[in-house]
Amino acid sequence: MKPVKHALISVSDKTHIIKIAKILTENKINLLSTEGTAKILRNYHVPVTTVSDYIKFPEIMNGRVKTLHPKIMAGILSSSKDKKIMQFYKINPIDIVIVNFYPFQHALFDVNNNIRDVIKNIDIGGPTLVRAAAKNYENVIVIVDINDIESIIDAIKTNSIDINTRLQLARKAFQYTSSYESTIAKYFSQYQSYSMQKKHNLFPNKINFSFIKKQDLVYGENQHQKSAFYIKNNTLHTGTISFSNQVHGKTLSYNNILDANTALECVKEFKKPSCVIVKHGNPCGAATRTTLVESYLYAYNADPVSAFGGVLAFNYEIDEHTAQKIITTQFVEVIIAPKINEYALKILQQKKNTRVLVTGKIHKHRRRLEIKSIDDGMLIQENDINKYNHKKWTVVTKRTPTKQEVQDAIFCWKIAKFVKSNAIVYGYNETTIAIGAGQMSRIDSTKLANVKVKERGYNIMHATMASDAFLPFRDNIDQAAKIGITCVIQTGGSIRDHEVIQAANEQNITMIFTKTRHFRH
Repeated sequence: MKPVKHALISVSDKTHIIKIAKILTENKINLLSTEGTAKILRNYHVPVTTVSDYIKFPEIMNGRVKTLHPKIMAGILSSSKDKKIMQFYKINPIDIVIVNFYPFQHALFDVNNNIRDVIKNIDIGGPTLVRAAAKNYENVIVIVDINDIESIIDAIKTNSIDINTRLQLARKAFQYTSSYESTIAKYFSQYQSYSMQKKHNLFPNKINFSFIKKQDLVYGENQHQKSAFYIKNNTLHTGTISFSNQVHGKTLSYNNILDANTALECVKEFKKPSCVIVKHGNPCGAATRTTLVESYLYAYNADPVSAFGGVLAFNYEIDEHTAQKIITTQFVEVIIAPKINEYALKILQQKKNTRVLVTGKIHKHRRRLEIKSIDDGMLIQENDINKYNHKKWTVVTKRTPTKQEVQDAIFCWKIAKFVKSNAIVYGYNETTIAIGAGQMSRIDSTKLANVKVKERGYNIMHATMASDAFLPFRDNIDQAAKIGITCVIQTGGSIRDHEVIQAANEQNITMIFTKTRHFRH
């Protein structure tokens, strides 16, 4: 096996490069490097030849073209049978290629970057060098992880690096290029999808999804059903259940994740410290207050019976006081928050089985596609994003809402978006009072909400009612008036709107039409 004499170094991440370069030069290996890396090496008195000096051609186009040259590629792809042609063109064989790429992944994290900024971080020369070296692994040692140098340096010194080690490094190199280009392909796919959405062409004729299994779940909707949790490959966002890290508790179930996602997406609607409690797919209590512990207590007291064994989501960091209140107040299946301080986590860990998820920073709702499966098919829709611009809503009754009623109308309307249709939400002072969910008729949802109010003996004078779609008959208004509702927010658009409005006027109820509905199936 031929001795190692020449190494090409072209790295974007220059961590440890001085240490590695010195190891190579101490072993009488000549270094060939691109301008940026060479400058650093020379600052540390490491002898190096630049690629430009070697090929007698400068780096051009702001460095976009520097290593793509016949003398470089031939040096990497050569074998013993190419000696004559190598001598004729004065080409040195390159025995080691040490390369890592422009940080394309990092460019994605900068929210200020547009597609042109991101494209600048697509490496062209680096992957070409790596592929060539990996292809010729019998003659070239390819390094994409600088840490691998130290593990093979003794073999390089003694010229005894075996073919299996070379093949292993080549495999690692191809995995590196594959992962890099997969990330680029996913970005282009997402950008194209976003561009199509902007042109109102949301749904291509063919869709390819790439998901990886995050974990097996304890069971599915029922104990006899097996289930697993899959997430998008390399495209996760903080502030989501898919991104979240479970820091305590039992293995999640299928239902846990569904409820956790509903609770988290609902609590994202609010800017002030808020808590949403979800049970069997529906919010059962929600509140917004000046402190997190207050929001939790008001959300819990809205429906303590339903809250038992529920899923709790918060939009602010959980502190010790809130954590202590939770574990002394109720049994809870899952707790979700963007962050939990270490003392609060120790308190929550007193409950051995409670599942605790940390999501990272919560962001505003972003436009995306929602997917539901059916037998041998799937349904896709854009998610329900609603800008709550109450100035565009219409007051259709004689009485206009008070400032408090407008505030509560916005609050209840946000909650209604996450309640299974037909949905009726009663609320006051940005706290839910009663929720009627998932009934086959809207009047049944209203009656269910009334039953909950009466069972708990609440006095809800001046409370607000939200309906996720239009009220088809005046009976909903008559029922709501019986227990003290004074403000109603609904879609409007029924052929009997005039009857419903008349009923509201008779009861001195103010009514708001949003002209947008929030069905959730």
